[in-house]
Amino acid sequence: MCGRFTLTASLHEIEERFHATASFSNDAYAPSYNVAPSQMVAAIINGRNEYRLGFLKWGLVPSWAKDPKIGYKMINARSETAFEKASFQQAVKQRRCLIPADSFYEWDRKSGSRIPMRIKLKDEKLFAMAGLWEKWVDANGRPVFTCTILTTRANELMAEIHDRMPVIMHKGDEEKWLDPLLTEPEQLRPLLSPIDSSTMEMYEVSDLVNSPKNNFPELLLPKK
Repeated sequence: MCGRFTLTASLHEIEERFHATASFSNDAYAPSYNVAPSQMVAAIINGRNEYRLGFLKWGLVPSWAKDPKIGYKMINARSETAFEKASFQQAVKQRRCLIPADSFYEWDRKSGSRIPMRIKLKDEKLFAMAGLWEKWVDANGRPVFTCTILTTRANELMAEIHDRMPVIMHKGDEEKWLDPLLTEPEQLRPLLSPIDSSTMEMYEVSDLVNSPKNNFPELLLPKK
C-alpha cells in the first residue's frame, strides 16, 4: 500500500517536470516531508488543452457515496481489481491523474517490529504515482475533489518489507495514463506494473515520521 509520501520539490520544478500549469498561486503550495491521508495533495489531470496541476483530497469519495468518511478507507486502489470494482471502475476509465512525489514511506513489518523506511528513485528526484480522482457533492451543493493512489505487487526491493507498493509510472507512460482516449483495461493495465527495483533505494528513517504532525526536512535523513 501507500499511506505516506513526500513532495519537497518547488512548484516550478513540478510544473517543469510534468509540463503542467498550476491552478493555484505559488503562495498556496508548500513542500511536504510527510504527506498523509485526508490532506490536500498536488495532482495532475489532463485539462481541455493542457495538463493542470491542482489540489485533491487524499482519500477517494465516489460520486454516489452517502458519507464522505468512506474516503478514509480508500486512500489506495488495487490496480489488479480497479477496473471491476464499483468504487473505481468509472474513474479508471475517465478520471485518471498523476500524483507527484519524490519518495514514499513504508513500514517494515516483516522484521517483527514496525520500522519506517524511506523509498526513492536513485536517479530521479521527482516521479509520478498513478492516481484516480472523483468529484463528490455535499448536501449544500459544494463539490469535493478527492483522489486515491493505485498500488501493485511489490518488486524485489519492496518485497523485503511489504507485499504491495504504489504504482510508480515510467516517464514514457505518464502521457498515456492521462490520455482520455485510452479507456480499455487492455490498454491501461500494462502501465501499472511494478517499477524495476534496480532503479530504487531504501533506508530506515526516524520513527518521528509515524506522526503526520511531524513535517520537517530531517525526516528524510537516514536513521543514525
